[in-house]
Amino acid sequence: MDRLDAIRLFVRLVECGSFSAVGREEGIGQPAVSKQISALERHLGAQLVLRTSRRIAITEAGQTFYDAAKQLVDDADALESLVGERQHSPRGIVRISTAPAHGRLCITPLLPGFFRQYPDVAIDLSVSERSVDLVGDGLDLAVRHGRLVDSSMTARQLGETDFILVASVAYLEENDAPRRLSDLDHHRCVVFAKGRERYPWRLKVGKEVVSYLPHGALVTSDAEHIRAAVLCGLGIAQVPLWLMRDEIRTGQVRILLPTLQPERLPIHLVFPSGRRMPMRVRVFVDYLVSHYAGERSTAGRQIGSPSGIGAKP
Repeated sequence: MDRLDAIRLFVRLVECGSFSAVGREEGIGQPAVSKQISALERHLGAQLVLRTSRRIAITEAGQTFYDAAKQLVDDADALESLVGERQHSPRGIVRISTAPAHGRLCITPLLPGFFRQYPDVAIDLSVSERSVDLVGDGLDLAVRHGRLVDSSMTARQLGETDFILVASVAYLEENDAPRRLSDLDHHRCVVFAKGRERYPWRLKVGKEVVSYLPHGALVTSDAEHIRAAVLCGLGIAQVPLWLMRDEIRTGQVRILLPTLQPERLPIHLVFPSGRRMPMRVRVFVDYLVSHYAGERSTAGRQIGSPSGIGAKP
């Protein structure tokens, strides 16, 4: 038994939750994973995992071992990267968390070029609307939108995004485009909410940022549904620019009331502090940052262009 390999498998077993998932990830059979874990348990003289027909459970000894083993594996990866990064191309898995819509529209389209450049690196893309625990969930990176509040994380800014009011051309063919804030009272809106709490739109009026509570027939907590509703002509929505960028470029969707747009909000990549970043993670971070930088000037042109005013033709 290669002890470090067995420890790596155990760490991934805790994070994946099943022998079969680890086997698929590592390209080996489930029995081989189970055999490695059993050998590790015999070596340690402690049961790490309780096995049932449907799931696994980590014992108290297993949890204690995992907490130390995770740091050991991270340190080993960093050491290998430090010694070998000038002689070998990066390899391994980068585990990143992002919101579902952002992952589909902004991260996944960049992956073909990344894989061509770094064929030995794999991306494990975890999508969630919640703010994940990077260390507890075994993640390398997470994408965070807005102002950062977690001081225990190190951050690198990807870019900034405008929050814009948009509507489809189909909607504007049936409704006069709003020309002032009060005009919104006479329009159907697509409303973002969590639970029963409807989120107000933040709009800049003069030098002040005001809250406007939209009203409409569709209320949703999912960005993809807001996007679909706008494209279906269900009304006006306030969205981050990246959510509708392609449709704005093609003219299918128009930006409304651009002078009322609030301040831009940052988008960051965050990662645990106090660890040396493995080369596979560093090259992925650099790749994302470079591509996001290329989008900034395009975004500015879209906001400032005459076609973004949204007046009915």
